[in-house]
Amino acid sequence: MLQKKLKILLIENNKIEIIKFKRAISSDFSDFTIFVANNGSEAVSLLENSFPDIILLDLNMPETNGIEFLKMVKNNSNLNHIPIVVLTTSSNIKDIQECYKLGVASYVLKSLKYEDYKLEVNAIIKYWSLNEFIEK
Repeated sequence: MLQKKLKILLIENNKIEIIKFKRAISSDFSDFTIFVANNGSEAVSLLENSFPDIILLDLNMPETNGIEFLKMVKNNSNLNHIPIVVLTTSSNIKDIQECYKLGVASYVLKSLKYEDYKLEVNAIIKYWSLNEFIEK
């Protein structure tokens, strides 16, 4: 079996978090492409031209936040099959409930320690790349 190149859409407005994510994933994976959107509106524009294998979504963003983005994706039959993992600092129970109600694949709280964050990110990517994206 050959593993295809993983296409990741990271929706995050914090530049430090974007750098941290790229550094965390590149230490364990080499065959991937990351598309970055700073908010849900940018993400929707990117999704008009490209379909990622997985979306990693922060909730707290300007313009179109994560919940609003989830609602847009859920209502779009061309996009609602893409697994979305919320990767956020929000431990608000209402956010968690709303995200699962909208069909997210997982909800992960960002760790403050880089090594823990790296383990979380790599576990997400390994899970999806091994279980969902292996070409037969």
